[in-house]
Amino acid sequence: MAHTVSVSKWAFAFSFFFSVSECFITIPLKIYRGSYNVSSTVDLTRRVVLTSDGNGLSLASDPTGTVNFLDMVNNLQGDSGRGYYIEMSIGTPGQKVNILVDTGSSNFAVAAAPHPFITHYFNTALSSTYQSTGRTVAVRYTQGNWEGELGVDLVSIPKGPNGSISINIAAILSSEGFFLPNVNWQGILGLAYPMLARPDSSVEPFFNSMVQQLGIPDIFSLQMCGAGLSASSTADPAGGSLIMGGVEPALYRGSVWYTPIVEEWYYQVEVLKLEVGDQNLELDCREYNMDKAIVDSGTTLLRLPVNVFNAVVEAITRSSLIQDFSSGFWDGTKLACWMKGETPWRFFPKLSIYLRATNTSQSFRITILPQLYIQPITDVDGTMDCFRFGLSSSANGLVIGATVMEGFYVVFDRVQQRLGFALSSCAVSGGVALSEIAGPFSAADVAANCSGGMLKEPLLWVISYALIAVCAVVLIILLLLLVLPCRGRNLSGEITDESSLVRHRIK
Repeated sequence: MAHTVSVSKWAFAFSFFFSVSECFITIPLKIYRGSYNVSSTVDLTRRVVLTSDGNGLSLASDPTGTVNFLDMVNNLQGDSGRGYYIEMSIGTPGQKVNILVDTGSSNFAVAAAPHPFITHYFNTALSSTYQSTGRTVAVRYTQGNWEGELGVDLVSIPKGPNGSISINIAAILSSEGFFLPNVNWQGILGLAYPMLARPDSSVEPFFNSMVQQLGIPDIFSLQMCGAGLSASSTADPAGGSLIMGGVEPALYRGSVWYTPIVEEWYYQVEVLKLEVGDQNLELDCREYNMDKAIVDSGTTLLRLPVNVFNAVVEAITRSSLIQDFSSGFWDGTKLACWMKGETPWRFFPKLSIYLRATNTSQSFRITILPQLYIQPITDVDGTMDCFRFGLSSSANGLVIGATVMEGFYVVFDRVQQRLGFALSSCAVSGGVALSEIAGPFSAADVAANCSGGMLKEPLLWVISYALIAVCAVVLIILLLLLVLPCRGRNLSGEITDESSLVRHRIK
C-alpha cells in the first residue's frame, strides 16, 4: 500500500494502528436443524494399532490409550448454519458446556455470565482450580463481539484424548451479537495459530496446550455432516467428528490431497482458480487470494472477494436453466422456493476450487455439487421448500467455510504445514456423492505465487508498532527540547508553539 511523503507521521501512525487493531473472524448464521446418522457408515468395532500413512500422519487407534480416534467419532453436534460444537468439562468439579469449533480464530472463550440466548454458563466461582490472570481480553468478529477476562483452568473432553489439561480461558462477561437465538453452544474453541490469539500471541491456544501436555501429534481433522440436509428437519442436529491427534480412515473415501499452509496464522491456502461447471472464470489468480484465502469451520458460507463473487454469480446465471433469478437470492436477502419434491439441483452447475498441491508445479480440484451451495432452509405451509444461496461476497478475503467443508474430511496437519482434503463419508444424499476430488493438474498456467502482494495482518501490527515507537521517540525528544535549556538560542531559548518542527509534526 503506497503512502505519499506528505502524510504526517502522527496521522499515519495512529490511523494505521487503528485500522489494523480489529480481528475479523466470522461465526455462523442462524438456520434450522438437519440430521445425519454417520455411525451407520462407520465400523465402530474396528481396533487398529497406531500406524502411519507414509506421510507422517497418525492413523486409527493409539494402543497406549492416549488417543483412540474411534472414541472421537460423532463427538460433534450441530449444523453449518448454527455451527458445529463439542462437549467439554471445565473446572473442578467439572462444568459441562458446548463449545463451537472454529478454525478461524485462536482463543478458547466461554460464557462466564448469564445471557438470554444461552441455557447455562461456566461459573468461575464454583471452580476450585480457576485462576484469573487479571488481564482483560476482547475479540470482534465479522458477526458479533465479546469482552471478558483471561484465566486458567482444567479442561477435559469426554469424547476426546484422555486426560485433563491446563488451558487459557477467556471468561466472556459481556457480548453483543455473538450468542444467537436457538444455538446450543456456550463458547468458542479457536483452533488456529497463536498469531491470532488475543490480546496477543503469548496466550497459548487450546490445541497447542493439548499437544504439549498430552503429547499427541500436532494434527487434527474435521468432518462436518450437514451436507444436503433439509434444515427444516425436526431430527437431531447433523453432527460430525473432530479427531484430535491424527486421522480416522473410516471418515473418508479415497486418498487425501494436500495443499501447503501458506502462513501460520489462519489456515491460509493458495487458490489457483475457480470453475463454474466446466467454465474457468479466467481471473488473475491473485484475485482469489486478495487479502487472504483461508479454511474456516466457523464461517457458514463460501465467501469470495467481490470481483470473484460477481464473476461466479454471472457464470451461474449464464449456465443455469433459470435466467431471471431475483438479485436478492444472490445477495442473501431472499429465498428461492419450489413445490415440494421439485428440488432445484438440476438447475445449477457444480463449483470447483483449484488448490496448489504440495508439489507446487501441480494443483488439485475440490468440487461441490449444487446440493451443498443451494441450501434448504425451511418450508412454507408444507407445500413448498425454500433454499438460500450458500455463497456471499467478502471484503476480508476468500473463506472456504462450511458450505464447502461439509463435502470433505479436512486434515489440519500442522506438523508438515499442510491441509488435506478427502471425500467425506457422510457427504452423500440419496446415494449421490455431493463432492468430488480430482488431480493432479499442471499449475504451469498460473503465477508462481498467487498469494503475494498483500500485507498480512500480523505484519501490519509489527509495522504499526514500529511506527508508534518511532513517533514516541520523536515525542520524547520534543519534550526534552521543551524542558531542557538550549545553548546558542537568543532570549530565553524556548521552543514556542511557533516552531515549525512542532507545528508541522502534530498538525
